[in-house]
Amino acid sequence: MKGRGAYAGRKPTLSTERIAELMARDKANGHKNRAALARDFGISRETLYQYLRAREGIVEVSP
Repeated sequence: MKGRGAYAGRKPTLSTERIAELMARDKANGHKNRAALARDFGISRETLYQYLRAREGIVEVSP
């Protein structure tokens, strides 16, 4: 791929199963204490918000 000038980019931090778990926990938590949620999943708050925005269809996740 690199020879053609195409790059694959960075792999997603969380698997689709972990993303689903993240979304469920955020919803169950009433959208509160997202910083702790991000710590539990080992991601930054900004990455958490990127996943949440992607769920709402606002922007694409770019890890």
